[in-house]
Amino acid sequence: MACPHRVFLAEDQRAELRGLVGSGSAPARTLTRARILLKADHGEGGPGWSDAAVAGALDVNPSTVLRVRRQFVAEGLAATLARKRPDRPYPRALDGEQEAKLVALACSETPAGVDRWSLRLLAGELVRLEVVAAVSHETVRQTLKKTR
Repeated sequence: MACPHRVFLAEDQRAELRGLVGSGSAPARTLTRARILLKADHGEGGPGWSDAAVAGALDVNPSTVLRVRRQFVAEGLAATLARKRPDRPYPRALDGEQEAKLVALACSETPAGVDRWSLRLLAGELVRLEVVAAVSHETVRQTLKKTR
């Protein structure tokens, strides 16, 4: 049965992938995808391996090989190698007013018996003052980091 997502690399694409793999300085995911494309190449001078052979040689799942080939045929080389950023929205844990109260609290005097504000202490104080219902120390850290 003919493969609907057959990879045919041009000579310049093949050279780019070989250079990428040869340098070894790209992320592991990118290098693995480059190796998959090189092994699955059915063009002139390409080995044209089957999905099972590529998966066995590179120690990846055969469905990974299929996905890489499918993406290459549909979107091209650059899209196949690049990591797509998630497009889902991430809601903010603190709004602007709550962030301002956090910064003001961090700049204020510490409670008795404490030398300095810790992230957990700030998170607990925000809950105690009823600025927010609940907040993690990691949210406090990220908020203070970006408001320097």
